[in-house]
Amino acid sequence: MEQKYYRMNIAGLDRDLPICPLNDSLMIAGFVIFGDPELTTACAENLLKKAPEYDYLISAEAKGIPLVHEMARLAGNQRYFLARKAPKLYMTGVFGVEVKSITTAATQHLYLDKADAEIMKGKRILIVDDVISTGESLRAIEALVDQAGGEIVGKMAILAEGDAANRDDLIYLEKLPLFTADAKPIA
Repeated sequence: MEQKYYRMNIAGLDRDLPICPLNDSLMIAGFVIFGDPELTTACAENLLKKAPEYDYLISAEAKGIPLVHEMARLAGNQRYFLARKAPKLYMTGVFGVEVKSITTAATQHLYLDKADAEIMKGKRILIVDDVISTGESLRAIEALVDQAGGEIVGKMAILAEGDAANRDDLIYLEKLPLFTADAKPIA
């Protein structure tokens, strides 16, 4: 079958997103900022213009890493945090939550280091991600920030996919539709 694409203007840049089957009746457009520094920087700049006041940023490993890094760099080389997919040897007092993402078949976990949690405690935390769809990853990060004692001041994404675009608690740059099995956008 011939690969189909969805053309989008994101942060002033045109990109063709490959349309990928999620199941027999639903398809999604694949959005990946890895390897696209022009898009990453443009998105980070545009999100920072919309960002509420915050002390620290946090994102989930892995697709949010380039975005959160660039946002922190553009904001003056601020420290940021990552919710990791697995505990690392250097992490101490690790705690975690379960997450079921639309793009991952198996249940995953996100973890935070107690040392990071101590820095976050009582601070204004801005959650950022590349795409919000079902909101499961977002809920997991919210739970981690809550456990750390941080105050969530905003939730941001480059794209809000499907019903996520209707959320009033999410700041995003563009709406990303879901697609029918024959690759037609669902309004």
